Amino acid sequence: MKNRIFLILALLVLAGLSTSLGCATSPAIRPVNAGPEVGDYVVAEPYVKAADWDKMETVEVVLSEYSFDPSEFHFKAESPYKLQIKNKGAYKHYFVAEEFFKAIATRKVQSNKDGEIKAPYFTAIEVYPGGSLDLYFVAVTKGEYNLHCTIEGHEAMGMHGTIIIE
Repeated sequence: MKNRIFLILALLVLAGLSTSLGCATSPAIRPVNAGPEVGDYVVAEPYVKAADWDKMETVEVVLSEYSFDPSEFHFKAESPYKLQIKNKGAYKHYFVAEEFFKAIATRKVQSNKDGEIKAPYFTAIEVYPGGSLDLYFVAVTKGEYNLHCTIEGHEAMGMHGTIIIE
């Protein structure tokens, strides 16, 4: 089961790479509110390279039945973060924030047991019961973004939240 999440993430990486292959990207860092660059995603490389990862802030979110704790997050634009996503529930859960994923420059997703995946684009992160993953990113595009779990019935039971980049 552990390898399943990495297979899913690897497929997402390949999908993201195939999207970006035909697009030219500028090596210059764009202003925070300049907007997405590739297929509605921020081009990660210049932001990731320019970030001071020694000043990275760690934020934890706990997934359980049927909530995100906390359910609201605040990130500062142009700042690097490690988002620790921990599933303390009895069921698998998804951390899905499509527009938020488009608004950040992703460095990698890492598991403390299984390694890491360096991927510029994500659509969802699945975490198994008792598992955890760390998402390393730079917040880029200011805005308010919806968060939810896409497993049937979970969002209706309260598994949703808000992510704000200020």
